[in-house]
Amino acid sequence: MRWPLFRPVADHAVLVEFGDRIDPATHAAVLRLDRALADAPFPGLAETIPAYVNLLVDFDPLVADHAGVIAHLKGLLSAPEGPRPEPAEHEVAVCYDADLAPDLPEVAARTGLSVDAVIAAHLAGRYEVFLYGFAPGYAYLAGVPPEIRLDRKPEPVRGVPAGSVIIAGPQCIVTTLTMPTGWWIIGRSPTAILTGDETRPALFDVGDRVRFRRIDRAAFDAARRGQP
Repeated sequence: MRWPLFRPVADHAVLVEFGDRIDPATHAAVLRLDRALADAPFPGLAETIPAYVNLLVDFDPLVADHAGVIAHLKGLLSAPEGPRPEPAEHEVAVCYDADLAPDLPEVAARTGLSVDAVIAAHLAGRYEVFLYGFAPGYAYLAGVPPEIRLDRKPEPVRGVPAGSVIIAGPQCIVTTLTMPTGWWIIGRSPTAILTGDETRPALFDVGDRVRFRRIDRAAFDAARRGQP
């Protein structure tokens, strides 16, 4: 199959697919087209939504149509790529105390590592924000090191607290709501992902980089007390 593929969606969008697996090169192609559209939008462009391997381009069907939008997109993709902006980098604090990280022992057992080695691997990861989805502020971070990648649990767990640091496969999320999850809960963070700012509702942009920094329980509790 030759990429990219252009798929009409309803009467108001085009889905541009760059691959069928999560990897940095494919996501870089998604971000390249997203940036190009921001610099050279077509009449009627409403919104772009980047994801792991594709970009949804939403438009006003009274102003544009599929054929015209696809032609514009192909033109952008055939043009020379401009300089890439340096991604913003963010630091997210995380505490791995046992009551905040109930799945750490099982992750260690399933991967054949010690708990300390699982923590070290998680901290060593270099994470990139690939997309937002599922719930407000749920930034899907790619970059979980291979040695601690696990499939999702067979059954989800209810009532997982906001701020939980969860992993599944190559992905990591810092949760923003109390919700069920089938991912592995390996820590909790006091870092606020939802900002409360309507102009910038989330801490990260797609394409940003994230590093985790370990804190102890005293620092975690102090940070939580300082939140509104």
